[in-house]
Amino acid sequence: MKILYINNDGAGFADYIEVPHGTTVATLFANQLPQGKPQDYLIRVNRLPVASNYTLMEGERVSITPVKIQGAVHI
Repeated sequence: MKILYINNDGAGFADYIEVPHGTTVATLFANQLPQGKPQDYLIRVNRLPVASNYTLMEGERVSITPVKIQGAVHI
């Protein structure tokens, strides 16, 4: 099935990708950002936060955004 994947990590990009039916948010994250830690990212489906066991459906929009930006300084 096809979903819109928006990766806001680094330079960021958005593209439609194919994922198997029954793919959960946790599985998508592990496949797309294998070196990442889920607690370091805000993951949304159709602009709403979801649980890691949420099963994706055809045509949904998934965005993954880091909660901390590399090199940012807290003042």
